[in-house]
Amino acid sequence: MLDASHQTQMQRSHGRAMVRFALRDGRMTLLDLAQSGSGKAMLPRIFGPVPEAVFMNTSGGLTGGDHLAYSIELDSGARLTATTQTAERAYASTGESAHVTVQAHVGAGGHLDWLPQETILFESANLSRKTEINLAKGATCLLVESLVLGRHAMGEVPRHARLIDHRMIRREGRPFWAETLKIDRDVLAEAASPALLGGAKAVAIIAFVAQNAEDAATTLRELPVHQGAQMAVSGWNGRCLARITASDGWPLRAQIIRIITTLRAAPMPRVWQC
Repeated sequence: MLDASHQTQMQRSHGRAMVRFALRDGRMTLLDLAQSGSGKAMLPRIFGPVPEAVFMNTSGGLTGGDHLAYSIELDSGARLTATTQTAERAYASTGESAHVTVQAHVGAGGHLDWLPQETILFESANLSRKTEINLAKGATCLLVESLVLGRHAMGEVPRHARLIDHRMIRREGRPFWAETLKIDRDVLAEAASPALLGGAKAVAIIAFVAQNAEDAATTLRELPVHQGAQMAVSGWNGRCLARITASDGWPLRAQIIRIITTLRAAPMPRVWQC
């Protein structure tokens, strides 16, 4: 007889990937690269002074019990643009969270652009993510995190998804900017409220940390806003934050590209296909 109480143990994915760069004789040099499981790091050929690292989750998405970790190490004076190969997808979970951690250490005078592509939150997803960037003296960074609720073209509107997304930037060991975004069934049920998502189906935060970064806020406020998107910008004490909401992933993406190319004075990474 079959035991009705028996539950099949589902296979879960585990992945780790890390890169380390240093400045040697005026050139950025790869010192270390490690990867295991579903976590991969690719280094496309770049005809310019700043290398790119492209992180990838080969499992095709995240569900309950999955663990994914990316790590970036930049020695003093090193610069890097890091991104992800495609959008990350958080699929339905039977209850347990999927866990993602991103950790970066930027040495004195270094700079990191952490520009992952969007995360798509599916119905019944359960995702916990922590992003921490540690800046040494004189180091700077540019960070973007973007979220799309379901696939608009498929008519998907998640009602029972959960996301806890924590971000922290430290400067010389001290917290410099921190923010936690929580989305759950209660938030989704009241998504039209202006105090919550305001009816938006896609949201993003862009954080720029550098000396006089508040001056960049003035420039961003003068940028045109893509149809279907809304933007608010603030700048103070070496911080510039841009928040975007949009009716769908496409206007959100278009506005993100407009902001980041302005801040970088350079094109987006090639994997963004823009």
